[in-house]
Formats: sequence, structure tokens, C-alpha cells
Amino acid sequence: MSLLIDMEHVTKLYGNVIGLNDVSMKLPSGVYGLLGPIGSGKTTLINLIMGQLRPTIGSIRVMGANPSWEGNYLRRIGLCPATDIYLPKITGLEWVVNQICLYGIHRVQAGKMAKEALDVVKMSHACNNPLTTYSLGMRQRCKLAQAIAHSPDFLILDEPFNGLDPVGRIEMTQFLRGWVKQGKSLLMASHILHEIEAVECSFLLLTGARLLASGTLAEVRSLLRDIPNQIRIRSPHYRQLAAFLSANDDVSELKVDREQAALTISTDSASNLATALSRGVAEHGFQVTEVRAEDDTLQSLFSMLMQLHRGER
Repeated sequence: MSLLIDMEHVTKLYGNVIGLNDVSMKLPSGVYGLLGPIGSGKTTLINLIMGQLRPTIGSIRVMGANPSWEGNYLRRIGLCPATDIYLPKITGLEWVVNQICLYGIHRVQAGKMAKEALDVVKMSHACNNPLTTYSLGMRQRCKLAQAIAHSPDFLILDEPFNGLDPVGRIEMTQFLRGWVKQGKSLLMASHILHEIEAVECSFLLLTGARLLASGTLAEVRSLLRDIPNQIRIRSPHYRQLAAFLSANDDVSELKVDREQAALTISTDSASNLATALSRGVAEHGFQVTEVRAEDDTLQSLFSMLMQLHRGER
């Protein structure tokens, strides 16, 4: 079975500007969150996948095809781009129909598919209104409709939550979770962490046009096991546990919270601390009711990876 995306040392240059820098990845079919700050290379990567750009250096294959030369694979992809729609003399339905026809689908069939897709994104009530009357969120829903109308195997979304109100964001999240449950592939690009967290997926973290890290959330966390971190431990034996762990060379600071019966430990190696804690439980019978990292959100993980990448840790 061919990989979903297979990239080998891909670099994309815009004159003297680096859009993507020596990126390699082999991704099987699945669900991926493409995460990074604005200007990190997310849209460049998507344009390379879609064949709208060619690598300056390196090679890329998508579902076994070369995007630069084999266009038929695009019928299996649905793209919801970050760019807005600016067509003043056309309705939402007409725009979606035209987009579907680009796949070589007959206009009558495209009309049926467009209406079904617009119903899915809850735009049926306004589909015959001109695009000029639509809010940014309504145009975003239309873009999603044209991306899913032909039932693609692989859906690519570039900043899909842009312009959506709180209700629209919830509905978008529900739709994406449903898409994932169908077993279809998804690549969702965003610079906002909680949007990625809302959909269970593996992560591709881009910064400065380079791939910083990739993998599941657990795998990304594993990259941070041996860098300085703060661990909080709750235990009815917190006093004895504090005395036991304070002798560990990997503990740089230990604070006792008597009211919460807890310890906050700064460590140079979370993995070594976990080994020591397990030994204490096994040899001394210490009871532990909670162990967690103080910085356990994806935002914190991303910040720590950035610091690690810059040599600050």
C-alpha cells in the first residue's frame, strides 16, 4: 500500500526566501494536525501536496502519485484553502457546483452533490443568495462544502476555523470527528493549538520552514522526557517521599505543599525521576494518588520544543 505522503528532503525556495527547508516525512493514511505559527511553511507544504508548487530540491509523492505530473490523484483529495472567496456575481450554490465540475463531474450530478454538501455544512438556507451577502464564516462553510462534495479519501483543511463563530467552531469540530470515524484521511493546518487538540490526531510541528517534531501526542511528549521539567506528585506519604526523592541527582528543586499533600519537583530528567518514584513505591510502599507534569498542555509542549530547537534547554 502506498503512503499518504512521502517526502524526501524537500526544500522550496521563493527566490532567496525559504518556504520549506529540507523536510522529510513518510505518513501512512491517517489523521494529522499541521501545527505552526504564521509563516512557518504550512501553506507551502499544502501547495506542494496539491501540485500547485514544485519542490526546488527533493521529491514528493502523494498517495503514490507525483503531484507535479500526475493530476488524476486530485480527484481523491478535497481541499479547503485558507484563501477567501471573492466572486461578487455568483451564489454559494453556483460556486460549489463550479468547483465540483473541475473534477470532471457532469453539471447535473455536480448540482446534486453540491446541495447535499451544503446541507451537511448547514448552508442550505442561504445557498441561493449571492456570495456578497455571506459573512466570512458562511464563506468558510461553502469552502468546506466544495471540499467534501465529491467524497474524497483525503481531506486537507488550511485554517478551517477562520471566521467561524463559537457555534460554527463546535459544528466544525463535530464534523471533523465524524470524518475521522469514517476512516478517511485528514490533514488540518492551524496556528491555534486548541483547534488541533479538538480532533484526535498525530502532530506535525513546523517552525521556521522546518519540521520540528512529528508523531502522536504521547510521542511528542516522549521527546521532552530528558529535558528540564516540573512534576507534581500527590501522596499521603509526601513527607517520606520528599526525603526519598531529594537524594536523587536529577532533582534540582523540591517544594512541599502540606495543604495538598503534594510535591512539586523540578527535574532534569522526567524519565529518571519516574524510575526513582517507581522504586520508592516498590521498595518502601509509598502510596501515590497523582503524578502529572505541571506543563501538560499542547501549548506548553510546543513552547518547550521551540526552546529545545533554539538551544535554550
